[in-house]
Amino acid sequence: MQHVKVCGAVVFTRKNDEILYVIVKSKEGVYGFPKGHNEFGESEEQTAIREIKEETNLDVQIINGFRATCEYKVPDEQDTIKNLVIFLAEYKNQVIKFQKEELKDAKLMNFNEALNSFKYDNLKKILKKADDFIKKLS
Repeated sequence: MQHVKVCGAVVFTRKNDEILYVIVKSKEGVYGFPKGHNEFGESEEQTAIREIKEETNLDVQIINGFRATCEYKVPDEQDTIKNLVIFLAEYKNQVIKFQKEELKDAKLMNFNEALNSFKYDNLKKILKKADDFIKKLS
């Protein structure tokens, strides 16, 4: 069994006192968070920041104190387990420009829209945890 580390973040911004989340849609049509493979020599946070920039063109600030993890099997690769590490990251006053080579779409959603777009429970749990964390910051 091969284990692959993938890092990303629950990326959010605030507009008119509403918290909005950046949700990406993979080429396969699955909604999730911006994320990607950890490269040699990178910290988990560096990977998350780089992948967010590559996938959405956003410059983000990692929020200290939040880290969520989960494991999942890759549907097309029976012998691969991905270890997902998710941080919390905020951006301000930027426009999302998604990477068309890797994604079908990337857009802002409120909490309920994002929650309802997710197919997998592990992503729903991470979003709920992140939303609770953000509300405690406010």
